[in-house]
Amino acid sequence: MASTTAPRQRAEHLGPERRRPQILDAALDIAVSEGVSAVTVASVAERLNVTRPVIYTCFANRVEMIAELVKREENRLKLSVMAVLHNRAADADASVFIDGFRALLETVADQPNTWRLVYGSPDSEVAEFFGRGRADAFERCMKLLRPTLVAWGMSDEDVNKKLYPLVELWVSASEAAVRTLLSGPEWTPDDLAEFLGNSVYQALRTAI
Repeated sequence: MASTTAPRQRAEHLGPERRRPQILDAALDIAVSEGVSAVTVASVAERLNVTRPVIYTCFANRVEMIAELVKREENRLKLSVMAVLHNRAADADASVFIDGFRALLETVADQPNTWRLVYGSPDSEVAEFFGRGRADAFERCMKLLRPTLVAWGMSDEDVNKKLYPLVELWVSASEAAVRTLLSGPEWTPDDLAEFLGNSVYQALRTAI
């Protein structure tokens, strides 16, 4: 009796350098939708409709594949956040904070799965690189906000006392902005940036 099972279509032959990004993209999709624990050589091969040996030509095992995924997404986030937290005039007005939130939220709109991996996964691998990224962003915000508080007229004593909680407020608002944009279509990056940029600016100015 003839078999009714359709033969597996032969995967397009790609070298490892071209195949690796495809594998990591598939792994990211699985991690976001099902969790990092669901990312396996078999699940990625199935998602790409290739055999497992195709995956093994690029990654020795699941651990190496996940490590490379985490590294790639961490670098993406770091580049995005550092691009947002660029040097600007110390005496900042509301537009500076609005522009910063807008730039951040545009990266979220452009690469939503990268941000969903950060904010939607309980896995330890993800939590570790999220912690490193937050620490880097926090340190950068500390350096940016200190001269702004001085330019606004805050005394050195008050700056030393209030800088940390004010930066925590700013960074936490940024995290809330990301979660809000990912949660649904109620906000656009521009509208949310306008709202939160003005809110954070007013809160910081009130602290003077």
